[in-house]
Amino acid sequence: MKKVLGASLLVFGLLAGCSSAGEDNRGKQVEDQEASLPAGAEPEILADELDIPWSIAKTGETFYMTERQGSIVKVEEGKKERQKAELAKKLSTASEAGLLGFVLAPDFSQSNEAYAYYTYENTSGQFNRIVVLRLQDGTWKEEKLLLDKIPSGQFHHGGRLEIGPDGKLYATAGDAATDPEIAQDVNSLGGKILRMNLDGSVPEDNPFSGSYVYSYGHRNPQGLVWAEDGTLYESEHGPSANDEINQILPGKNYGWPVIIGTEKKEGMESPLFTSGDDETWAPSGMAYYKGKLYTAALRGSAVLEFDLETKNVRKIVSNLGRIRDVFIEGDVLYFISNNTDGRGNPLEKDDKLYQIQLSDI
Repeated sequence: MKKVLGASLLVFGLLAGCSSAGEDNRGKQVEDQEASLPAGAEPEILADELDIPWSIAKTGETFYMTERQGSIVKVEEGKKERQKAELAKKLSTASEAGLLGFVLAPDFSQSNEAYAYYTYENTSGQFNRIVVLRLQDGTWKEEKLLLDKIPSGQFHHGGRLEIGPDGKLYATAGDAATDPEIAQDVNSLGGKILRMNLDGSVPEDNPFSGSYVYSYGHRNPQGLVWAEDGTLYESEHGPSANDEINQILPGKNYGWPVIIGTEKKEGMESPLFTSGDDETWAPSGMAYYKGKLYTAALRGSAVLEFDLETKNVRKIVSNLGRIRDVFIEGDVLYFISNNTDGRGNPLEKDDKLYQIQLSDI
C-alpha cells in the first residue's frame, strides 16, 4: 500500500500578483507564503530509499529512474527493483556527475532500449557521453555509442535527455565549469543544447551544418520540455543566482558568460523568467501542463510553477527538500527528491518518488 505524507506537508499558494501593463516580469521572485493542502490531497510516496536519483522515465504503470551511482530503479505495482547498468566506460564520481539523463526509446516495449547520458573517466580525462542501453535479464547494457567527448569538469555536466515531438533526441550539456567561454564557441559541445537523430547522426535541419549544436551560450542547462504547440523551454543554473527559464529557438545564443539575468545584448537572448540577483532556484527537470511549466528546484527545495501567460511564479510543493526531476502524465505530477546527493538534509527513508494530482494544487 502507498504511504501518504501527513498533514504537515505544505504547498505554496499563488505568490506573485498580476503585473501592470508593460511591466517586465522576468525577475519576479517567489515569496515565502504558505497554505496547507486540502485534507487528503497530500503527495503519495510511490518508492523510497532511492540513492541520488536523477531522471524519471515511465511506460504504462512502470517507472524507471536513474541513480547517479550507476543503477536504474524499476518501480512497478509498489515493488522496487534496483537494476545494474553495465557501462563501457568507468563512471565518474565527480560532484554532480554519474549516470544522469535517461529516456525510453519510442519502441521500448519491443526493443527494450533506452538512451542515457553519463560522465566517465579514463586516462585522457573526464567526459560525458550519450549511449543506447538495452535491458536484458534485469541488467541494462551499453549497446551503442551515439556521441562522445562532451566536455566535463568538476561541475556543470548538464545531462538531461528528452525526445522531442519531432522524434529527435535532445541533450543538455554544461560548460564544464573550468572554461565558461566554450559556451560561446559553436565548435564546442559544452554549454549547449544538442540535437540528434535517434541513431546518433546529425539532423540535416540543425541550425549549424554538420553540427549537433541546437542552441548555445548556456551555463548548466538542466531541464527540457515542449508545449503542445511545439515550443521548447529550458531551465538553467545561473552563477549563484540569476537562474533562468528560457524559450529555446534553433541557432540562438543565450548569452553565458557574456550576459546574465535580465541583461541584454544584441544577438543574445534574455530569459522568460529569472530568479534575480538575490535568489537561487537551481532548477532541474521540467514538465508542461496547460500553459504552465513545472520545474524541480534543488536549492529552491520545491516544485515551481511558471505561468507562461500571467508570468506568475509559485511554489506548489515544499518541505520535502531538494527536488531533482518532475514528470507529468494526464493530470498527475510525479517528482523525485534528491536529498542524498551530499548537499541536502535527508529525511527518513530518502530519497523518494512522489505523486500528486494537479487538480489538488
